[in-house]
Amino acid sequence: MPLTDIAAKMQRGLDKNPLEQSIKFDCAEDGAITLSGGTAHLADLDADCTIRISETNLEKLIAGNLNPMTAFAMGKIKVSGDMSLALKLSQLLG
Repeated sequence: MPLTDIAAKMQRGLDKNPLEQSIKFDCAEDGAITLSGGTAHLADLDADCTIRISETNLEKLIAGNLNPMTAFAMGKIKVSGDMSLALKLSQLLG
């Protein structure tokens, strides 16, 4: 699933539950998705929380095939900035 499709799925979540702060999914050379307010930007923008994750693992996370806590513990996800924002992902993806 390309990042454009992942961003569209995240946009649907934001339409239901907009964020007050911003979260960036940094997929290295594959690109980035920044969620800010009610919009999913397919861009590498400044954010309150940055989640570094491979595009493959982000796809698994979105599909519900990767538990965020397990992925974090295994080093598949790295979080910097406001860690409490990462906990809001279940609202966005639900």
